[in-house]
Amino acid sequence: MMKARPRLAAGVLAVGVAACGGGGGGEPPPAGPAPEVIVPVDGPAWPAFGRDAQHTAVGAIATQPLARIAWSTPLDLAPQRTAGGALLIHYGSPVITRRNTVLMPVKTAAAGAYRAEARIGQTGVLVWSLASDYLLPPQRNWVPSFNLLLSADRLVMPAAGGRVIVRDDPDAPTGATRTLAFYGDAAYAASPAAFDASVFVNTPITADSQGNLYFGFSVAGANPAGLAGGIARLGADGTVGFVRASAAAGDATMVKAAMNSAPALSADERTLYAVVNSAAARPTGRLLALDAATLATRANRALVDPVTLTPAWVSDDSTASPTVGPDGDVYIGVLEANPPAHNFRGWLLHFDGTLATTRPPAAFGWDITPSIVPRAMVPAYAGPSAYLLAIKYNNYIGVGTGDGRNRLAIVDPNATQADAISGAAVMREVLTIDGVTPDPDGGVKEWCINTAAVDPASRSILVNSEDGTLYRWDLPSNTFSERITMNNGVAESYTPTAIAPDGRIYSVNNATLFSVGR
Repeated sequence: MMKARPRLAAGVLAVGVAACGGGGGGEPPPAGPAPEVIVPVDGPAWPAFGRDAQHTAVGAIATQPLARIAWSTPLDLAPQRTAGGALLIHYGSPVITRRNTVLMPVKTAAAGAYRAEARIGQTGVLVWSLASDYLLPPQRNWVPSFNLLLSADRLVMPAAGGRVIVRDDPDAPTGATRTLAFYGDAAYAASPAAFDASVFVNTPITADSQGNLYFGFSVAGANPAGLAGGIARLGADGTVGFVRASAAAGDATMVKAAMNSAPALSADERTLYAVVNSAAARPTGRLLALDAATLATRANRALVDPVTLTPAWVSDDSTASPTVGPDGDVYIGVLEANPPAHNFRGWLLHFDGTLATTRPPAAFGWDITPSIVPRAMVPAYAGPSAYLLAIKYNNYIGVGTGDGRNRLAIVDPNATQADAISGAAVMREVLTIDGVTPDPDGGVKEWCINTAAVDPASRSILVNSEDGTLYRWDLPSNTFSERITMNNGVAESYTPTAIAPDGRIYSVNNATLFSVGR
């Protein structure tokens, strides 16, 4: 059994196999495997869903080759599968410290109990774990995500009653912990059961460079503080605040933050972008631009289907979160207003940073947070844009006119072409590539991603498929230059990919986290 040895000088950790003792006077026992010496790492962290507060998913170190699975471990100790074996559960993103401690959210019970686990990136050895009393918000269909965050050398994760748990020094075996409530710790302490039953963190948490925290919440029923769903802020200076979704949107039908939709910050961290939606069976929604310091509304826009010009469906089964481009433009995915008119592909809506100007959408968007692709990654590109977008481009078999041609796409946010389904002007396809594994129902297996990791150093994108394989999409050649099979594949809600400071890639498939590299 693998056991962690005591820490050595300079942060080196040796891991080996404990030898069994023998009788006295005989020959020494055979030597076991040489201890694995872990070289300290100090590199670019992956601190949040989509890596940064803009959700660009752009890595800052060259990734290792997809040579082997170094280690893997379950993300779900009690996965709930459909009769056909599918997992209708959104698993949260791993986050990775600059010293290569992998922090992963783990579902521990069918009803949704959770904990954070910290593992040594090189070996997967468990360093510590911390349980959360988090309760899942009410949902109609798919199980929402439980996400971790690294901020100012702290781990942050959701807790019950709309609170968060903060743990100091996530690289260390022990660290001080505390909880924070956005409506005041004293209010929670006076009526914990009432708040636990009614107030829920329902989005990933986002942080700015100063350690201020932002997240969305929903409310189900009465509570002592009279809270309704909205957007919360926990200041690094100890201040707390929130704004109701209805007040921020100027629309009484907007009752909460959209489920799983992580708020995003502008590059200067002065504007917070968040999505709120209604309680209808097919919720409508609005994109908010809030003052990041006060949560006052600077702008808000109804999220509208670009073909019907009627309210889009802002589904709580989605994990689409705003992405802020290097030029300040904002992208957010929605479902079409009248599915399956667009084959349930939805749209990736596009606004300028003030939300005053609407720009052409991409032809897929319903459950994708687009990744930013620097134009230098596509040498053949000669268009007007300084960056491009990477998105999945599924065309689901049997849905509307869907043919099962499930693809990935690089699209140009500033050039257009006619959409093959609706004829609307949509972002121009720069590159597309089809999935490779036939699906028994027709077409090819889906790309089960909600954000893909971008590696500018190798001009490639790391992307996960429902066929159980992690692929490297090489953009100059538009081929899958590497691939590694993790398992036989399973139909699964959409998953993230992350890059560690040593260049390892972390991928989620079949309720398991895989560490992949040389």
